[in-house]
Amino acid sequence: MWKKVLWTILLVVIVIIGSGYWFFGLVEKHPDIAALKATQPDQLEYLKHAVDIKRGRILIVVTSTNKMGDTDKYTGYELTELSRAYYIFEVNGFAVDIASPLGGRPPVVIDNDDMGELDYAFLNDELAQNKVRHSLALSTVDPDNYAAVYFVGGKGAMFDFPDNQAIQQLVQNYAEQGKVIGAVCHGPAALVNVSLSNGAPMLQGREVVSFTNAEELFLIPEAATIFPFLLESKLQQQGARFSGGPNYLEQVVVDNKLVTGQNPWSVWLLAESMIQALGYEPVLRQLDRQEHSVKLLQIYHDYGFEMAATELNLMLNSAKQYPDRNLILMHGIVGVMQGDFGKAIDLVRLAHRVKNWSSS
Repeated sequence: MWKKVLWTILLVVIVIIGSGYWFFGLVEKHPDIAALKATQPDQLEYLKHAVDIKRGRILIVVTSTNKMGDTDKYTGYELTELSRAYYIFEVNGFAVDIASPLGGRPPVVIDNDDMGELDYAFLNDELAQNKVRHSLALSTVDPDNYAAVYFVGGKGAMFDFPDNQAIQQLVQNYAEQGKVIGAVCHGPAALVNVSLSNGAPMLQGREVVSFTNAEELFLIPEAATIFPFLLESKLQQQGARFSGGPNYLEQVVVDNKLVTGQNPWSVWLLAESMIQALGYEPVLRQLDRQEHSVKLLQIYHDYGFEMAATELNLMLNSAKQYPDRNLILMHGIVGVMQGDFGKAIDLVRLAHRVKNWSSS
């Protein structure tokens, strides 16, 4: 009897170890991270297609806050939410200035797992970095100099955007003048306390999106006690119609000249939607691997495994950039943490197909 039990336990252990070894074999390693970090702006094909016409200026606003409330948790603006929009605006003919509530060098959060060659190029772009190091104090900015404003996310925005008078005045002016206002992830915190000249909340009846309560509480279960409010709830309290999408996937809402995005994976589409709201067709851009992964995950969410597998085959046969296995696997791990083991298995299967294709 005990011999059978011991053999059973041994078999289970072997299966678990073997499964873990196989799973970690799916994790993709960057072939040359040093070369990726050394990427220069003039190496990026997308930037070579910038329009020659100067169409105006766009103001990008980032947080000055480096701590989450009374905790010792570091925060700041999200680098990818700045870098990607910055280059899209510039390629499409708009000069960019960067401002923050306090001015000077704002705190930044860099998630190495999300960084691509454009993001590293931004870090190596001396002109862009000079604008970051010497961000304009919002109180000194003349809003009339800009065609649009874009509020970058990052958890710090939850603390210094909502009650900043310069932000409130700028947003009110832009809303009443019909100028383009963009905000992503936690960036819509800039909109929550804005009233129009008639006293009505600027958000009343407007369709918006931001980092959702579900996304926030999954990452930070105690968020309701750390932040002054949960952003989705606050937007709704202000009369906004909240149009959240699936967790950690692309979701952009355009309500006339108000353009909002749900999370960092929405930045590309949000910035290009702002260009369209300004009256221009965005310069064509080759999707990066993360974007291919997000689109694949969106199809899986909406239509299931078979449709996602069909789309994956099309991507692998036609796209110059194949999906990022690590992002697919990350969503599979989230599925496990949420108790959705079927989803986790499906996404591991998709990642395995990508690995087989890339290996061949």
